[in-house]
Amino acid sequence: MKMKNAEGDEVLVAEGQSRIWNYFPNLPIPNSPVFHLRPRSLFVLNWFRRGWMTVSGATLWVALAFAISNWFQPSLTDLSLQAVGLMFLRNLALIVIVAGGLHAWLWVMRCQGDKLKYDSRAMARNNGKFTFRNQVLDNMFWSLAWGVPIWTLYEVLYFRGVDTGLVMTLKFNDNPIWFILFFWFILLWKGFHFYWVHRLLHQPLYYRIAHSVHHRNINTGPWSGLSMHPLETLPYFSGLLIHLIVPSHPAHFLFHVYALSLNPALSHSGFDALLISDKRRLELGEFFHQLHHRYFECNYGTPEMPWDKWFLTYHDGIDKNTRNTRDRNKKMDAK
Repeated sequence: MKMKNAEGDEVLVAEGQSRIWNYFPNLPIPNSPVFHLRPRSLFVLNWFRRGWMTVSGATLWVALAFAISNWFQPSLTDLSLQAVGLMFLRNLALIVIVAGGLHAWLWVMRCQGDKLKYDSRAMARNNGKFTFRNQVLDNMFWSLAWGVPIWTLYEVLYFRGVDTGLVMTLKFNDNPIWFILFFWFILLWKGFHFYWVHRLLHQPLYYRIAHSVHHRNINTGPWSGLSMHPLETLPYFSGLLIHLIVPSHPAHFLFHVYALSLNPALSHSGFDALLISDKRRLELGEFFHQLHHRYFECNYGTPEMPWDKWFLTYHDGIDKNTRNTRDRNKKMDAK
């Protein structure tokens, strides 16, 4: 059926979607065109243009990675508490600025109201399933108490290796083409690693012990992205260990870090895009992942690679896949 979305555009939607969502993109949700059996060049080029030639999460994290690696990374040649403390405070400031700033703009000041907001509900309050009975405080606690320290631990491990010569690095002059392509490769590796770790986290015992903390958030906000039990945060960031094996530049490593630590604030923001003067200035949420938070046993990966399509866990927003996902949920609950 066709109807108008929150922007007034006529879109194709599945039966019942208007009752579930305040805003939804055109359905079905596409995967990256790069891995189609017959990729069309214009679609592929447009995919890269949106991700790498505009203001986007990817370009923001690249710029931030170079700035931090050049000007704000202390030496770990002599592993000092002061240097580690500075790294921790730096990371704490980054997540407060990104997640806290988005939360203030979208949820507290409501600068764009409900425009492009996926779920019409507010963040939960006085709800016993959340720490402190408050969803925002719960998300902040798990993000700051566990997310930032574990994220910093991986950074200390890498930079200690680099500064002591135990970890090989890559300079631009070594191979300029690979240096640039490596940023995209990082996103492919991130998608591969995230899919399989995520499948592990959804095994019944692991889910009950750890991943259920993150999945308390059916309606997500910026602080939900890194709100994880430490037994989830540790394997979630473990994809960074590839930099101990494959030579990379510190900016590559930090880009990978921010794609894992800061980008979830965007993708879990609950809004499709950031509006300033009623214009889309920055793409935020991934409806692909929003469906995962609502239906659980689907869309384990990321849009960069079609792992979910290949392993039959893909939900593109249409009712047929909602029924298939609910059937998987029943089977998982029965275990």
